Amino acid sequence: MRFFFYSNEHEPIHVHVRNADGEAKFSVKALRCIDNKGLKNKDVKLARVLIKENKELIINAWHAHFSK
Repeated sequence: MRFFFYSNEHEPIHVHVRNADGEAKFSVKALRCIDNKGLKNKDVKLARVLIKENKELIINAWHAHFSK
């Protein structure tokens, strides 16, 4: 799984997750899947767990990237 931001992102803070099956978008603060294009349910659940475990890191990366 690859977790990333697009360069033209907007609030609220969210992260995109991609694997071989597809891509999904998750809000970070209110942890939920906003959009899913092909990720299997097990991968959505895994992504949610990983985002929850790394929430602070993702938020800090968002601010570091978009404050430039």
